[in-house]
Amino acid sequence: MQSLRRVAFFKDVADLDFERFDRQCNWRRFDEGELVVDYEDETSDVYFIVAGEVRILIRTVAGKEVILGESKAGQFFGEMTAIDGSKRSANVTALTKSELCIMPAHVFREIIFASNTACERILRMLVGRIRELNARLAEHSIFDLKHRLYSELLRMAHPRPGRPHERALTPPPFHHVLAARIGCRREQVTRELSALSHEGVIEKTRGALVLLKPAVLQSRLEEALREGG
Repeated sequence: MQSLRRVAFFKDVADLDFERFDRQCNWRRFDEGELVVDYEDETSDVYFIVAGEVRILIRTVAGKEVILGESKAGQFFGEMTAIDGSKRSANVTALTKSELCIMPAHVFREIIFASNTACERILRMLVGRIRELNARLAEHSIFDLKHRLYSELLRMAHPRPGRPHERALTPPPFHHVLAARIGCRREQVTRELSALSHEGVIEKTRGALVLLKPAVLQSRLEEALREGG
């Protein structure tokens, strides 16, 4: 039998009866590009990512897609519907081959009340998401397109091994993906990235988009905040 002990989220949780809850969960593998949950789906399960990565996005009435973000092993999604019973508010698709633990809503709620450790982790993760959404909302209100792009590049990038002053996005994101994350057209992203490349601030390599001067992007954001956008 599969066990929640395999899920990184539950690592070192000692105050939970795993055997009791393991029997109530299902495990499923998803292929790259496979739909996991669709918008307005009436299911209420919570999905814990065991392996792989998924993308979460919403679609407007006009059909425009807005990417909310990606989730990896150790994270979960679907908790909003499990808590309030509303229809799904977003679409979730597997970015890579993924394995998910599918937990019924009532089991998720039981775990919240049964384990102080798990409850605190869930609360911290939810608060983190709210803070990130608040930050993005503020950026859309304050920043113009190019500054929203600067902020998103910094948010997505990771430290580059052996080069402490550089950061990188691996693999390099598609321009239409960046556009969907900041609410603009692909052509606008292409134009701004080209300008940054000519300035020597970024560099496209075979396997990454490298931020050669992330401090420059950060300083431009701080200047825009001082000037009010």
